[in-house]
Amino acid sequence: MAAETAKVDPMKQFMIEPMFGTQELALGGFNIAFTNSALWMVIAGVALFVFMIGGMKRELVPGRWQMAVETFTGFIDDMLEANVGKEGRKYVPYIFSLFMFILFANLLGLLPVGLVGVHPFTFTSHFTVTGIFAIMSFGIVLLVGFWKHGLKFFSLFVPHGTPLPMIPIIFPIELISFLVRPFSLALRLFVAMMAGHVLLKVLSSFVIDSWGAGAGFGVLVGIPSFILMIGISALEILVAGIQAYVFALLSSLYINDAEHLH
Repeated sequence: MAAETAKVDPMKQFMIEPMFGTQELALGGFNIAFTNSALWMVIAGVALFVFMIGGMKRELVPGRWQMAVETFTGFIDDMLEANVGKEGRKYVPYIFSLFMFILFANLLGLLPVGLVGVHPFTFTSHFTVTGIFAIMSFGIVLLVGFWKHGLKFFSLFVPHGTPLPMIPIIFPIELISFLVRPFSLALRLFVAMMAGHVLLKVLSSFVIDSWGAGAGFGVLVGIPSFILMIGISALEILVAGIQAYVFALLSSLYINDAEHLH
């Protein structure tokens, strides 16, 4: 019985559950329960707000906090200037907020607060959440593209120099490739975050089950698994930053297409 209760379900960490007794809360026939996913979104939003407020002191000699905010802001500004040009400056608030929110979400999900009974929830491991982020970026691309270029925006799907007989073939291929962008953008972040967390849970089950089976199994399986967990946790911190950067980078590249049609 003890061995049965010690098993770890690697997928349980992704379950969305209502909190604070809101499971019966509904509006217009739709359940609007406040979930663990929503809670960690709020936490990530508050953390980002506090981070920004703490770095807006405008001191003559900036402290570490202010320097951190200015560094991240400058990083996003440089990325947009490199990928979009001078027109990219107006997108700094959006791309910065997107990058930082995803970064905070990814990092908060790695906090070892489970040691004190709090279960962190990585909401970027849900395709519905990353899909909303991708739709937001895709919506900006469409809005800017049609607002700035009108129907000429469709020329984006006909590469410059395409022979006239090839246009009926190239156009639908480019259009489908364009429409797949939000899906691939959302899927990349979702898969990366989910895979790492599943692997950590699987390794944790090795540690628990091996020590439950005896000291010999604990030494042979449990200790190596625990060491591997530490290494993968460090790698996950790196992945958290890389995935936030990739999402922001691809969003800026897609915005560049809307701005310059190439």
